[in-house]
Amino acid sequence: MSIIKVENVTKRYSAHTALDGVSMEVPTGSIFGLLGPNGAGKTSLIRIITQITAPDEGTIYFNGEVLKPEHASRIGYLPEERGLYKKMKVGEQLVYLSRLKGLSAKDALEKVKDWFIRFEIKEWWDKNVEDLSKGMQQKVQFISTVVHEPELIILDEPFSGFDPINANLIRDEILRLHDRGSTIIFSTHRMETVEQLCDHIALINKSKKVLDGKKEDIRKQFSTYTYKISGTGQLEDRESPFERLSVKNESEKNSFEAVYRINPVHSPNELINWLTSQVEIHQFEEEIPSMGDIFIKTVQDDSNNL
Repeated sequence: MSIIKVENVTKRYSAHTALDGVSMEVPTGSIFGLLGPNGAGKTSLIRIITQITAPDEGTIYFNGEVLKPEHASRIGYLPEERGLYKKMKVGEQLVYLSRLKGLSAKDALEKVKDWFIRFEIKEWWDKNVEDLSKGMQQKVQFISTVVHEPELIILDEPFSGFDPINANLIRDEILRLHDRGSTIIFSTHRMETVEQLCDHIALINKSKKVLDGKKEDIRKQFSTYTYKISGTGQLEDRESPFERLSVKNESEKNSFEAVYRINPVHSPNELINWLTSQVEIHQFEEEIPSMGDIFIKTVQDDSNNL
């Protein structure tokens, strides 16, 4: 089941096409990375999902239903460009924004107070937003995004401007909300966030989707079938069915380090069996491409194919 299904969505602004026939699905319960270079179309897609704008062509589905205005209360959106009422007091503003999300006055007050306790910011209640630091304002904005416990939370560069301690705090809260049933969409350039948190990704480049799927399936798709091996003994330069990329024998320590690439028709076990006829293996590790490597390669290949 998918909480969001994007079907052949196109969005144009004057002479510029921001999205060109994009289709993808966000599985319910996933932590989904929406990736792409600046100007690729990510924000345009988010604005359509959150009903800030509408597609020129195509359809968005929310839990199997065509996206409708009443779905807005079930979505939380943290934009990259933060926006709070600078002259309002923090507590008053969060209660007001919670009411706009559909909470009753009583529930809004209780939930906002719970977040103030969770973030240890009770002394902020009567402060004006403009008196807070940028990082403090971003905490307030985060609370306003999730206070109504939405089914879908969309976060555009959520860690921007946070110091490492507060970034970890927000990350832990995101994971807690996910554990409680929310689906999370990250729009981010921070590949370490994708590595740590996301289980599905989609990559948009120049208004088109160029890659999507489970993160681990995509890793396998980009596998170079390269393995780093180390152990005791000395590797001889003898003929083998495997490509030998590098070998470093240390005769004084009677040890070696090597990198081999295998043909996909072979298995890693075949390489291990061939090596153990000469040496003792202590470490055998596949060199898996990072999400950053995959991002760069996909965007470059896509650009070269234009």
